[in-house]
Amino acid sequence: MSKVIFLFTVFLSYSSSGYCFIVKCGDFKMVADAGQVSKINGEKVTSQKITELGDNGLRVEMTLMPASDGNNYGFEYVHRPDSETRFLNVQLLQADMDAPPIIGSFPCKKLSG
Repeated sequence: MSKVIFLFTVFLSYSSSGYCFIVKCGDFKMVADAGQVSKINGEKVTSQKITELGDNGLRVEMTLMPASDGNNYGFEYVHRPDSETRFLNVQLLQADMDAPPIIGSFPCKKLSG
């Protein structure tokens, strides 16, 4: 019984000390908590793929389908390795493959984390 209580206490202390960072990119605010999917403007993304770039770089590919406005969006957050350069690419995902892509790129400022 004491082992179960000890493991439960360790689990709670580990999960509450999770890493979190917040970035502001144009009109978008991205919040990423360790062990959870990211949130963009308060909405949880529906899919997320994280790729490390070098020792301290990061690329996060996300989709939000559908967003609160009814549209589908694809996001790509990039933190270039060995620099403080961060940006967010946003694409409106359209059903018509022949439609011209609507893409925006926004520089990011790290707010915390």
